[in-house]
Amino acid sequence: MTSQPIPFQRTDNPTLGIVMMLMSVFLFSILNVLVKTLADTYPVTEVSFFRNAFALIPVGIAVALQGGWRTLRTEHPWGHVWRSAIGLTAMLLIFWSFALLPLADAIALNFTTPLFLTALSVPLLGEKVGVHRWSAVGVGFVGVLIILKPSGAMLELGAVVAIAAALGQSLAMIAIRQLSRTEPPNTIVFYFTVLTTLFSAAMLPFGWVTPDWGDLGLLVLCGLVGGCSQLFLTRAYSLAQAATIAPFNYTSLLWAALFGWLFWGELPSPSAAIGAAIVALSGLYILERETRRKTSVVTTARATPSGDD
Repeated sequence: MTSQPIPFQRTDNPTLGIVMMLMSVFLFSILNVLVKTLADTYPVTEVSFFRNAFALIPVGIAVALQGGWRTLRTEHPWGHVWRSAIGLTAMLLIFWSFALLPLADAIALNFTTPLFLTALSVPLLGEKVGVHRWSAVGVGFVGVLIILKPSGAMLELGAVVAIAAALGQSLAMIAIRQLSRTEPPNTIVFYFTVLTTLFSAAMLPFGWVTPDWGDLGLLVLCGLVGGCSQLFLTRAYSLAQAATIAPFNYTSLLWAALFGWLFWGELPSPSAAIGAAIVALSGLYILERETRRKTSVVTTARATPSGDD
């Protein structure tokens, strides 16, 4: 008898999805600091290998505690391969952009991801995104620009790499959403971590710098933090529509400001504070619209969600 994958029923829960997203953003912000610190010394392929290989520890623990290895059966192996390939490509590009650009510029350009994601979620996922959420995402992006004010002197290659990374990330998030219709979150993360470890290991012969013990510890920490953040991210996209939770990526700007002050003595300017407020308000507005739409659907069983959400 052929064993079948454990059935997985996805339940939309926008509020919990947003909480998972916020946790993921916090951990990814720590990871960004580690990668920026290491990228000047080590090839991005090497940093990526450690980030993926040691992420297997938290991911393996999560799988063991939440259903065991039997949950790893899948009917969509090529879906996992595609998600892993595009996800690793985006990871390498964003790590590379950290080496080519000032961190603020790289992050600013990376925040075109929600715009790509909102646009792609319509044709690829069939999600309905109305004028209110389109407007909120646009306003949030204006807030990002006010906070970071990308310099006009950024390298042309660096800008292209950062924008390409944002596009890759949006495609990876679309793939997560598609897989999460039938696959448990831990299954998606497990296959991503294993496959990206193998893919990045294959690139090590083309670039390797032997780390000292201190840097080795930071490289291992990249993997542990990255694995945990990936678990939260995948869970978030299994609980809510992409266009609903993607704007909460903007909270990483608040963490960036805090970490900049703690580690480099950088203080946010008044314009940064104004931009942060705009970003936060746009995210809260999206949450309010999603909550109102869901309440309307539950209250009226036959109601059709409004196209202006």
